[in-house]
Amino acid sequence: MSGSFDKTIRVWDAETGDVFSGPLKDAVSSATFLQDDQHILSVHFNGTIVVWDAETGNMVSGPLKLNAGVFNSLASSWDGKRIASAYSETIQVWDAETGDIVSELFEAHTGVVACITFSQDNQRIASGSHGKMIQVWDTETGDVVSGPFNGHTSSIISIAFSQDGTRIVSGSADNTILVWDTETGEIISGPFKGHTERVSSVAFSQDGKSIVSLTLELL
Repeated sequence: MSGSFDKTIRVWDAETGDVFSGPLKDAVSSATFLQDDQHILSVHFNGTIVVWDAETGNMVSGPLKLNAGVFNSLASSWDGKRIASAYSETIQVWDAETGDIVSELFEAHTGVVACITFSQDNQRIASGSHGKMIQVWDTETGDVVSGPFNGHTSSIISIAFSQDGTRIVSGSADNTILVWDTETGEIISGPFKGHTERVSSVAFSQDGKSIVSLTLELL
């Protein structure tokens, strides 16, 4: 799936390279699949988001006006019912269909929130910031469940829960990866070193025994 400055979104067959659906035409700045893999969430330059049917290209909900500016990060819950948006030092949770606010602004970070993710039970959100810290929040209330976690020496760019929710993996602009205990915030393993650029994406394997990471070389 791709979003382009030509104001289109396309879904591609990963093997053949054929366009599966689209182009979906709108002024899109970025786009991502929701966790159900059946819908696409697109972010637009006018500060709105739209949810699309990935197969038909039809608009499911939106455009929803979220926050008051450019989004730092967006994430969807695993059941596809909630969207979390990060703007500056704040996070807000929304109903994916109606655009109604589910929880008020989470405000506890000391730096701009760079990444957010839901746990697989949809009850918690983890966020990482340019303030080098991680927080874990209750999805419904916005209360801090655990954190702050401190250990990276630069901005936290990527974050993910393990399948069972007991661990969090983070990737940083310090080019390292850390694994944390979700409840205590203690470092379980790491730092993993080897990347020569900031770690832009991290994820656990299904069994929780492996971690995959991605770095984008800055040109």
